[in-house]
Amino acid sequence: MAREYKVIDITEMARPTKVGGVETYYRHRIETRGGTVLHVDIDEKDFTEEKAGPILAAKAVEADKIKAL
Repeated sequence: MAREYKVIDITEMARPTKVGGVETYYRHRIETRGGTVLHVDIDEKDFTEEKAGPILAAKAVEADKIKAL
């Protein structure tokens, strides 16, 4: 079975927190099986193969369902 998405690129980004610190997150630009290109932000704690894969797959499937409406 083919993957639901293809990662185009990943950018490491930072944003301020409400308590005055800084948090790192990763912005993934993906292309879905249906050709939709979208950005998915993943927190640093979830930036592992085991955690990021299901997040990206779910977003890709949802985007293709919306595109099909």
